Amino acid sequence: MTVDRTPSARMDFAIATAGVLLCAVGFALNRMWSELPWERLALSLCLAALAGLLAWPVRRLLRWSWAAALAMAWSVALALFVGVLPLLAVVLMAAAALAIGSWRLPEDVPARTAVATAIGLVVIGGLNGWLLSWPVQVAPLWYLVLLGVVVLRRNALHASLAGIRGDIGAAIAGAPRWAAFAVTLAGLASTACWLPTMQVDDLAYHLGLPSQLLLHGRYAPDPSHQIWAFAPWLGDNLQGIAAVLARQHARGAVNALWLLLAFTLAGALARRLGGDDSGRWTAVALVASFPPLVWMAAGMQTELAATALLFALLATVLSGSRHWVLPAAVLFAGLLGLKTMHALSALPLLACGAWRHRGDLAWRRLPVALGACLLLGGSSFVLAWWHTGNPVMPLFNDIFQSPFYPPEAYLDARWFSGFSARLPWTMTFDTPRYVEAFRGGIGFSMLALSGVWLLALLRPAHRAIAITTTVVAVLPLVPMQYVRYTYPGLLLLAVVLVPRGRLALGPHGSAWVFAGLCMLNLAFQANAGWLHHSAALKRTIRTLGDETRIFPYYVPERLLLRAIPADDDGIVLSTVPDRNYTAELGGRGRGVLEHDPTLNAARAAAEGDVSGAGWRALFGLSGARWVLVVPHRASPALQRALADSGARRVDAIGDAELWRLPDDTEGSTR
Repeated sequence: MTVDRTPSARMDFAIATAGVLLCAVGFALNRMWSELPWERLALSLCLAALAGLLAWPVRRLLRWSWAAALAMAWSVALALFVGVLPLLAVVLMAAAALAIGSWRLPEDVPARTAVATAIGLVVIGGLNGWLLSWPVQVAPLWYLVLLGVVVLRRNALHASLAGIRGDIGAAIAGAPRWAAFAVTLAGLASTACWLPTMQVDDLAYHLGLPSQLLLHGRYAPDPSHQIWAFAPWLGDNLQGIAAVLARQHARGAVNALWLLLAFTLAGALARRLGGDDSGRWTAVALVASFPPLVWMAAGMQTELAATALLFALLATVLSGSRHWVLPAAVLFAGLLGLKTMHALSALPLLACGAWRHRGDLAWRRLPVALGACLLLGGSSFVLAWWHTGNPVMPLFNDIFQSPFYPPEAYLDARWFSGFSARLPWTMTFDTPRYVEAFRGGIGFSMLALSGVWLLALLRPAHRAIAITTTVVAVLPLVPMQYVRYTYPGLLLLAVVLVPRGRLALGPHGSAWVFAGLCMLNLAFQANAGWLHHSAALKRTIRTLGDETRIFPYYVPERLLLRAIPADDDGIVLSTVPDRNYTAELGGRGRGVLEHDPTLNAARAAAEGDVSGAGWRALFGLSGARWVLVVPHRASPALQRALADSGARRVDAIGDAELWRLPDDTEGSTR
């Protein structure tokens, strides 16, 4: 059947497809097929097929939709690899969060249940930020508090959950094929939650706070050995609460919750902005196929949580109620509590909300909103200022002059390539210049949807929200060109463009374009980071998540740490700057990377002392009893120091070794 288009509609179609052609030209010119991780793509397709096989009997016997049956299959797999206890802990935390967040939240907020849960998580983590150093981070107390909230707010909780099943069923019935496609992509993204924690920053820093809560029932930040000890901690704080409840680390379960919130909110935003049910599931599929999403879900960095909170903030802004200010302030506090850059990028959404509601802005509520923002998002900044003299330690230390870091601005010279209009092109095809990823590792949405973006700017109906979300995505790239910080903004912009794209391309054209874009993004999913570019997922599946059979290939240090007697409280020193995998020791780890300026400087001096005296002095300075060594990266000076100090090799796994210093070594008893 031929669809007659008006000249205006034909122009819209041409503009929208121009981005697709631009992406295709760039793909060909840069020979991107040579970067395609074929083996990992094959694994993804096999997992999708397996999920379909497992879902088929459920669909036949229970007469469920394909989307519902597939969701069940992926949920069972999540429980198998993540663990039942961590999932139950996160369910309790989410229930309490929903009970808290639903209080006085406007009824017309899109995806109200998801927004309320996000707000509640910010309240729980934000208040606990002031109590982290108190010896109250124990499971019985947390169960008492969270169960108490659930019981007290049980009627509100029931009201929030009522009708969800029917709403989901109606959304699936409105676009069953798109729903099944989106759920499949969401399930593939959730496989990142199956992986054990193995990303560098997690093992060097992020695991520290949850591990201290598990081991000691409190957090004792020490900026002399970890300059990021007082960095915004909402994300790690919530990870720690879940870990205390589960009595084990629960990263996969917590990240699965953030994924669920992000998917739910993405669909609701697309629906509110003018899309139908097909548009709703298209937005979910587009978010789920975004390659860096698996990198986010496999780690403890802030971008995954920030994505969910940013989506929730836009949903709140789109509310028609004049009572949007306080919920928006809480969500902004959450972004501030994750990272200052996330809060900076969210400012345009607050400005948009103020403009939309300018006629009935509740000015009297602004002081309360500001107070809530400071209360829930300010704990790390206040405590950092109190303990170090720098509220954003170690940033801007040329201004604050904290004694815990040299009086200079903290900069990473790798990410200052220059801000320009060419960034969407270069970030897509020369990705390693902008983030620790492979070419194509941030997907192709920026270029493929550039025509739709231009169209949104040209059409008054979509112009304001397009400009706002564009600024959200661009702001983090202005001071430094590190694309990771703009992942949440890029996802938000993509979701906002879905209704405009479907309108311009038509039902059939948009199906081909968006489905093709999702599949192209899926094909390059493994290029988002080294972990997914490796065989880690295959090994996780093959071993059913057995860490003892996975760690030797990637992070053998984590197994070596388990060789240390449980009753030993000695300091463990990692001698390789970029492999300081000791955060899980809960304060007993030391590294020679820049996170510890004193030991970092001592290592630089010791490497030039072939007598080994410099390294022996470093052993004493660190107070180390145990030493982690990677032989092929150990300098002659380090090898000499180990030999002369009488150190004994205790164990070796993979390419790493654990050494025990003698008790009479200077500093070993410190």
